[in-house]
Parts: sequence; structure tokens; C-alpha cells
Amino acid sequence: MAGPLPNEQLQTFKEVLQNQGPAAAAAMLNAYLEEQDNIPLHIAVTGETGSGKSTFVNAFRGIDNMDENAAPTGCVETTMKVESYPHPQYPNVTLWDLPGIGTPNFPADKYLQLVGFERFDFFIIISADRFRENDVKLALEIQKMGKKFYFVRSKIDNNMREATRSQRDFNAEDTLKKIRDDCIKGLENQGIQSPQVFPVSSFDLHLYDFRLLMETLERELPAHKRDVLLLAMPIVNLEIINKKKEALQSKIKYLAAASALVAAVPIPGLSLAVDLTMLVDNAIVYKNTFGLDPKSLQSLADSGGVPLHDLRAEMKSPLALKEISREVVLNMLKVSVFHVASLAAEEGSRFIPVFGFAAAAAISYACTYRALTTILDMLAEDAQRVFKKALRLDTSV
Repeated sequence: MAGPLPNEQLQTFKEVLQNQGPAAAAAMLNAYLEEQDNIPLHIAVTGETGSGKSTFVNAFRGIDNMDENAAPTGCVETTMKVESYPHPQYPNVTLWDLPGIGTPNFPADKYLQLVGFERFDFFIIISADRFRENDVKLALEIQKMGKKFYFVRSKIDNNMREATRSQRDFNAEDTLKKIRDDCIKGLENQGIQSPQVFPVSSFDLHLYDFRLLMETLERELPAHKRDVLLLAMPIVNLEIINKKKEALQSKIKYLAAASALVAAVPIPGLSLAVDLTMLVDNAIVYKNTFGLDPKSLQSLADSGGVPLHDLRAEMKSPLALKEISREVVLNMLKVSVFHVASLAAEEGSRFIPVFGFAAAAAISYACTYRALTTILDMLAEDAQRVFKKALRLDTSV
């Protein structure tokens, strides 16, 4: 998402505004926003046959293995070539399901060359038990290429179930630590220095170390890619909802500025039309990002074992409950007398000689900023309530 305009770009923006007028400045700002929204992020997921690569790819993208757009899974190697899977809500984020290393068509010594390692921002190396020689060779080669890699110990839920049956004094945290430490020790013995290992269950991302993996990726990614990852992350705890909200909030000032510049263009009625379209488009983005769209809600209900109607009952905003349209957004805004009066004042101010357009721009900025913030707050609060209900947390507010 959009961070502060770089100084050089900010200066160019000011010059365009002064020399070419608000319409040209608005076009430049919208182009900047579009560029920020389309920053690519390419995540490679690899490992030996049967490690759970495809299931992890699907889980990260917020879809189950039965979805028509899911990466195929099975007990045998189902990934026979490099396959790309764009995120359903953020297509600029792509997960790449790579064939198992060490297979006949992808020998370990030529693996990175064959899969085209240059395109990937980082690698996730998955194993369902101990990391083996091929995993270590791959990690060392990735390191030589100057890329980041992370070890994911998959199918940890199976180990936990086995431990509960075989250990009289079973302790989940102790068992998890033992598995993690065992993987780290094995990797260190094979020459990997300070390996990062994250035990996860692709069927229960809110459990175990998936949260730590996401925090590590967010921390270690270049600054311009952090929000890209954050917005595409599956929601596994309440903190991610807050972080997503902060990332979305950071863009509102630019959207409001674009609205203000359009309001300065002397075409009566244009600003209101543009603003409503902007509000609708961004409300849909917010709703999808928080997992409040019908498909995501159904997936959450299935994974949490909670009836869908119970989750929907937690949603209070009409934007969450209904399909978002211009009418729905406008009706919501009519609740705010200040906003409606401001919209009327904006159109009226166009007829004020000389200072009219400046007044319209200021009003438009304030109205758009307030409206988008209100929409974002509503949907974020609904997301918090829905997630708490799905995980049977305390839903009191």
C-alpha cells in the first residue's frame, strides 16, 4: 500500500499541480496509487515429495484443497512442473508451487536453475518430518544467490495427535518446542547456521508457529513489499486484523487527496460521482481483505466448525451484510448529517467566485477521508467479532 511519497516524486507532484493544474496532478496521484497496489510479491514453496507444499499454498491463499482454483494435492507428487497460484484477492501476490527437489526432472544440483530462482522474493522449504540432504543443499544454494529462505515443518497437527495418545503427561508447548529444536539441531549438524524453523499445520493456521512465520517475513521483507504481504496474509489472529487496518488506513490520505483534486475541476456533479465510485471500490477491497466476503466466511465457518449464520450474526455493518453498491454506500453515509451537508456544500461552493474550487477541494478531502475511515472502522470491527466467534474467543466488546 501507499507509503509517504518519496521526496523526488513529491516535488514532481507539486510542479505538475502548479504548472498543469489539478486534473493532471490527480492523474499522477492515481497512477502512483495503482503502482503501489500492483507491487509484485513472488513466494516460492518447495520441498520433497509429499511434504505438504500444495496444501500450504492453498492455505496461505485462504482456500481449501477442494476449491476449483486450488493447487492439486495428494499422497504422491502432484506438482510435476513449476505452477503459479495468484492470491484470489491480491493477484499481485503469487505463490509458486515448485516440484519436489531431487525428482528425476528436477535434480538437486540443477534445481534452482530449472525453477527460475531469480523471480522469487523468498523461499519456503517444507518438510513433513526431518529436513534432509536435498533441503540443506537447496538452502545453501539459495543463500549463495543472496535470497532468503525459511524452513517450515508441516503437518504438525499429526504429530500433536500422536503425542496425545502416546504421552501420559502431554504438554503441547513442550512437544512443539521439542520438534522445533530437533529440526534446528539437525539442520545445524548439516551446515546451516542459525536456521529458522516454523512448525505449522496448514489446516489450523491460527495454531503453532504460522503467526511467527508471518511476523518474520514481514520484518525481513524490503519495506515496499511489507504491506503487500500483510494484506494478503490469512487472518490467524486479531493482531493481523489490526495490522491490515493500519495498512489500509495509510492509503486513505492519498485517496482523499485525489478526491480533492477532482473536486477542484469545475464540472458540477463530477466529484460526487467519482467519490462514490472510489468509496464503493475501496469498501469492496476492505471487505475482501478482512475475509468478510461470502466465500471467505464459508471457509472460516467450515474450518472453525461454526455455523455460517452464527458468523453472519456477528456482523453489524450493512456493508458486510449486503453486496456493496453505490446505493448501499450512499444510504450508509446518509446516516451522517454532517457528511450529507458537506456534499451539498461542496457542490454549492463551486459557484463562489475565485475561491470556490479551493473550498470544494478542502470539503471533498475531509468528506472522503471521513467516509473511507468510517467504512474501514466498521468492517474491521466486524472482522474482529467474526474471528472471535469462529475461534470461540470472548466476544464481549
